[in-house]
Amino acid sequence: MAGTKNHDFHILDPDYMPFLGSVSALTMTSGGVMAMHPEWAGGSGKYVLLLGFAGVLLTMFLWWTKVVREANQGHHTPVVQLHLRYGMITFIASEVMFFVGWFWAFFDFSLFPSTLSEVTGGQFPSKAIEAIMDPFDLPLLNTLILLCSGTTVTWAHHSLIHGDRDGLKKGLWATIALGLLFSSIQAYEYAHAPFGFGGNTYSSAFYMATGFHGFHVIIGTIFLIVCLKRAYNGDFTPKQHFGFEAAAWYWHFVDVVWLFLFIAVYIWGGWGYAVH
Repeated sequence: MAGTKNHDFHILDPDYMPFLGSVSALTMTSGGVMAMHPEWAGGSGKYVLLLGFAGVLLTMFLWWTKVVREANQGHHTPVVQLHLRYGMITFIASEVMFFVGWFWAFFDFSLFPSTLSEVTGGQFPSKAIEAIMDPFDLPLLNTLILLCSGTTVTWAHHSLIHGDRDGLKKGLWATIALGLLFSSIQAYEYAHAPFGFGGNTYSSAFYMATGFHGFHVIIGTIFLIVCLKRAYNGDFTPKQHFGFEAAAWYWHFVDVVWLFLFIAVYIWGGWGYAVH
């Protein structure tokens, strides 16, 4: 019979979301260029940038709302869920390579300081750095916080699989609280850091690596807040909960990256140097 579905795939109807996202991304990047060149763009660049950014956020909200609606309507068959998993794995792999770049820069600066001796003074951390952050103070506390958050998100996942909705919500609440606590402590750490951003290789590499990780923690926290809202809406079942599973994968990725940052940047990178 014509129009009868005889496959496990979900064929999407024509939609304006890709067009809206493309136009918004183009507007945002164009606004960024204009904001960096006020000599020919005037003061309009920042407004174009904000307009494009708002468009990107709107696209994300509307598009993911539709994805959630499709899941609740039963369109996410096992085949569709499998390919959603492939997509999330590919995304996390790209994020891994993103951080590989920052680790590469940090190790390059630290192992070969003589190549930039005019900036570093032939040593790492650079001579301009009088003291570094004590890795066994706030950074160690944040490490313990993230490790605990990994256990609470696993608790939430385990509860969901076994049909314990109350445990799911409690685990998500605990993970979100720990994520917010981590971000607050990192903000306090930055505010009281003994060195600023830029001016030397150590501070630049330090803030870019740890700062981007902090940004990912904020994104992961928002991801979990959305999952908590969906949990209260009655979404997710023991058999179909990829949205939550993707958030848990992302959160564990953030945990692992922090462990490498803590060991490589905080401990090894400043070993034997004066601490603040």
